[in-house]
Amino acid sequence: MTRALPWTPSSGYDVKVLPAGTWWDAVRASGLIGEHALKLLGDVSGAVIQDKHGPLYWLVEPGSAHGWDVRQVHVLGATTASASYVGVPPAHWTGPPGIHWRISVGPDRYLTDATLLRRALALAALAELGPVEETDR
Repeated sequence: MTRALPWTPSSGYDVKVLPAGTWWDAVRASGLIGEHALKLLGDVSGAVIQDKHGPLYWLVEPGSAHGWDVRQVHVLGATTASASYVGVPPAHWTGPPGIHWRISVGPDRYLTDATLLRRALALAALAELGPVEETDR
């Protein structure tokens, strides 16, 4: 069953700056970790925004990624210490250059399951960066 989104990206030519933690939290991963995790997730990934500098942003249920400790991954949302905002590209910006939808948002592709995303990001960090050393802690 298709359901309406609680918010919609612009249909124009302006990036919307939206507060994380309202409709979704955003999980930001470095380009290296994000690319690997995206491959691991495959078709189970929800919508993904790619920043012009490489990081990927997944949208997850607010609060569902609270307390994560994955290297090169940051959670932006209602549970973070300060207000966080995410640049959301117009719906039709689906390729570079610049900020764009790596995986387009839509009623049937919206939030990513936080448990699956955390597992994919942790595996990606291990594969790309190796095991955590005592000096990394």
